[in-house]
Amino acid sequence: MPKAPVMRRETIPFPASREPLSFVAVHRALAEVRCGGMVVVRGGEGAALLALAAEALTAGILAEMAAKARSLPELAITGRRAAVAGLRPAGVKVVVVRKPAGFTAEQAAAIADPLQPLAGAGTADLIVSEAEPFAPATAAVLLAKLARLLPAAAVATIADETADDLAAWAHRHDLLLIDAGDVFQYREIVARTLKVVGEARVPLAGAEDARLIAFRPFDGGIEHLVVQIGAPTAPALVRLHSECFTGDLLGSLRCDCGDQLRGAVREIAAAGGGFLLYLAQEGRGIGLVNKLRAYALQDRGFDTLDANEQLGFDADERVYLPAVQMLRQLGMTSVRLLTNNPAKVDALVRLGIEVVERVPHHFPNNRHNEQYLHTKAARSGHFI
Repeated sequence: MPKAPVMRRETIPFPASREPLSFVAVHRALAEVRCGGMVVVRGGEGAALLALAAEALTAGILAEMAAKARSLPELAITGRRAAVAGLRPAGVKVVVVRKPAGFTAEQAAAIADPLQPLAGAGTADLIVSEAEPFAPATAAVLLAKLARLLPAAAVATIADETADDLAAWAHRHDLLLIDAGDVFQYREIVARTLKVVGEARVPLAGAEDARLIAFRPFDGGIEHLVVQIGAPTAPALVRLHSECFTGDLLGSLRCDCGDQLRGAVREIAAAGGGFLLYLAQEGRGIGLVNKLRAYALQDRGFDTLDANEQLGFDADERVYLPAVQMLRQLGMTSVRLLTNNPAKVDALVRLGIEVVERVPHHFPNNRHNEQYLHTKAARSGHFI
């Protein structure tokens, strides 16, 4: 396999936070949304709305939302979900869907969730409009994504005339207020604040000289891990491995993740040293529960990429800013990357890491993952 060309780019700077601890509010909002709670999302020029994860909707919550906001709740979904549901052509990031008389919880669920029958949504009178790229509705959908829920949110414009002081209004209703801009830069800020919080020697099968290093962001969010094997020197052999509970731990035959994980440990050890970055981005970044939903859609005939898109996600939602930050703290600005995925090479180069070689990483298939691997090769450009 030919080497990837040596490429150097200027490092793309991480954006600065609107205020030093603004992203902590987003972290708290994610916890609220995962628990089925409402939050207030503030945008520019006085725009503000109530937001709630679509999968938490009930008739009672819809009524409470309408009463608080003094407006009918609408549904914000990704343009990809709208396209596969036949509500709008592809090419729009987020759309807002409304019904003149308002949604029922069942109708909203049918539009947001491809595992529900769309026929029950009453789509004849739907009004679909494009959301602005940095509007509160777009932030609400991203918030649901970041919470590892379906990428859809019930939103209601705050039309209560007593909400002229939005912070005071949110406080009176015991609601968390967040800024849309903080949601949009949350992932970048989290990556920028990753720090080592613990490490220990952990001998592994195939690599007894190994250390496990844990990185955690300032807001106390999800940790990413590094397995350091031997005494690496630049350009070290590096594997970026997205966590896969089903493949790594249970030995699922639906993917090749477990083989790739254990094979990478052996190969890095045989090379004399390197790093395996174990990144907390299950299911190409959509989370374990959504990956199980995607599996259910695959059992209905969708391939692995189409299943993600049916749910409203991009084919691959992973981001590599955390990996770059971790590599820099490990002293690695040039690597030999153990991967079959050219997108990983491109991502590291774009973010300032020199990739001097792409090292192939192949394993035999089985009857359960043949189609999965074929899809990765045919549609994602993997070298398989």
